[in-house]
Amino acid sequence: MTLRYKNIIYTVVLLLAVFLVWKYRKSNLIPLGYLTGKTMGPIEYHIKYFDDDTRYFQKEVDSLLKVFNQSLSTYIPESEISRFNRDSIFVFESAFFYPVLEDSRKIFEYTDGAFDPTIMPVVNAWGFGPQKEITVDSAYIDSLMTFVGMEKVLYNEKQVWKSDDRVQLDFSALAKGYGIDVVGRFLEEKGIENLFVEIGGEVYAKGKNLQKDKYWEVGILDPRSDQLNQFYYAYAKIKDRAMATSGNYFNYQEIDGVMYGHTLSPKTGHPIKHSLLSATVFAPDCMTADALATACMVMGKEKSMDFFKKHAEFDALLVYTDSEGQLHHFTTDGVKEDIEIAEQ
Repeated sequence: MTLRYKNIIYTVVLLLAVFLVWKYRKSNLIPLGYLTGKTMGPIEYHIKYFDDDTRYFQKEVDSLLKVFNQSLSTYIPESEISRFNRDSIFVFESAFFYPVLEDSRKIFEYTDGAFDPTIMPVVNAWGFGPQKEITVDSAYIDSLMTFVGMEKVLYNEKQVWKSDDRVQLDFSALAKGYGIDVVGRFLEEKGIENLFVEIGGEVYAKGKNLQKDKYWEVGILDPRSDQLNQFYYAYAKIKDRAMATSGNYFNYQEIDGVMYGHTLSPKTGHPIKHSLLSATVFAPDCMTADALATACMVMGKEKSMDFFKKHAEFDALLVYTDSEGQLHHFTTDGVKEDIEIAEQ
């Protein structure tokens, strides 16, 4: 090899090394904002974002989530939703109540009533709401079901009212997702282009994790996990969209020696029983992903698979058992390349 070619190779290698060092330093010098705290009671949130101006939004986010909870938390007696549940009509005070009604109506219709926030009285009867007294007599549950149904809630852009005074709403099945959307939009309005917002395991991500120059990644909990032993079934790349998972592994009641999961059927008023263990849904916004994940747990494996065949704008990972108790999963085509199944 001539001296000339050696010099050319040396120059190329040197330039490549300089570029790689520059890229490494640049990725590690990008200011990463990190916010954490609690909302909706004990639920933890974690927010990451890249901001050249090194702005710190902790106070603004906490204030935003506080107002959000004052609107939609059934655990706050004077929240907007609590007052509506006590009264027959309510005039909106915040910007949050009307949009969640609109999305709830849409998902109710999409899923043929598998998602229905008017199941609140039944949720309370089973001990999964703010009212902890458990009353699961079949006749009593049947009486509560007479005033369950999204068609009994009427509203316009200014107010919401009921066709039956006993109707109550519970948005817990999509509140975390909606809260994530609210925080995500706030950051986007501040000019943040690369962000990751997580509340209680639900996620919205935009752009990339610039420190790694990769799309944001998140673990999907294995449905065999419990409070003490939590591990992941899969890992997913999130590409400018939201992800939410629903399952029965943590929230349950033991009544007369029988374990009941918290997912109740709006059709029967009783906990669901089928082979679907968890549903992870990917959608443009987290409120929709959260609601659809809950609906999947009501619909079960077959109906959920049919739903995603009809609605290609959404994606999912469904984890279920076969007749012998072995775990399997179904993944829609839109996220197959973005999901890595962990070693089982």
